[in-house]
Amino acid sequence: MKTLANILLGCVILKAIIAAPSRQGRQLEDLDTYDAANYDVDLENLNVENQDIYDYDDGLTIDEPQIEIGTLPPIVDRRPQPRPSRVDEEDEVPLKPLPPAQSSGGSELLGPDTQGGLPTCLLCTCLGGSVYCDDVKLETVPPLPKDTTHFYARFNKIKKINKSDFAEMNKLMRIDLTSNQITEIDEDAFRSLPALEELVVRENKIRQLPELPHGMTLIDASHNNLGSKGIKPEAFKEMSNLLYLYLTDNNLDHIPLPLPHTLRSLHLQNNNIQMIHEDTFCNLKDINYIRKALEDIRLDGNPINISKTPQAYVCLPRVPVGRLY
Repeated sequence: MKTLANILLGCVILKAIIAAPSRQGRQLEDLDTYDAANYDVDLENLNVENQDIYDYDDGLTIDEPQIEIGTLPPIVDRRPQPRPSRVDEEDEVPLKPLPPAQSSGGSELLGPDTQGGLPTCLLCTCLGGSVYCDDVKLETVPPLPKDTTHFYARFNKIKKINKSDFAEMNKLMRIDLTSNQITEIDEDAFRSLPALEELVVRENKIRQLPELPHGMTLIDASHNNLGSKGIKPEAFKEMSNLLYLYLTDNNLDHIPLPLPHTLRSLHLQNNNIQMIHEDTFCNLKDINYIRKALEDIRLDGNPINISKTPQAYVCLPRVPVGRLY
């Protein structure tokens, strides 16, 4: 009887175990979808083998059910995803490209357009406040950026300097137009430039120097056609900062007086100067007057004998360079 009772009790327990859902089964119930063709487990015929061990001497013991292990399909989350917020949607909007720069008036980066429609700083080279237009076949001065401080247009074909070429260029300090074909310069082309200090117009065909600002420190008009009337009387008198005056090869017949006391270098070689007076450089009323600054005077290449007027140089630190006999 005891044995029969144990058998009946074991059958009841075994039936309860088989009827309970396994952990694997619960996992399968949570799957929304899968692709069974890609996996090696048949979920419909998944067999669960239970091995029951009965110990008739010590009582009934039951092991965990043995489940065949295979590859399960991934869980696919089919729940609806939240829509992106308005901020996220704005972040995803592509940026609109900037409109192209208008070429009619140039730009701050490339400068104003030239007459040919090409911006000055594309035709030339702009570095900081300096504009270099050397040897680019210019026939006129190109429009310059308003912040230009140094302008170089050497070895071109410019024939005339107009009043409007440098209008309102309040920062312009140096102009170099060496080796062009300039024959004429408007009278007001440079006068209204408050910062202009250096003007180089050598190797042109200029017949008349215009009025220049009083703040000039260097003037180089060598190798032109100034002649006897190309420099106005007392043209350099008020230039209290002038240091260098170069007028070589101009067919001048006189030294342009008076010269400012700040002048250090005066080049007049290869002209037609025939006479130097005793008061050309010195002050006859003050025998103690010494012109210390003027150390470099070139008069060679002129039809003049500087040895005939020794009193004209007594106030100078050095005797001018020129013909002595």
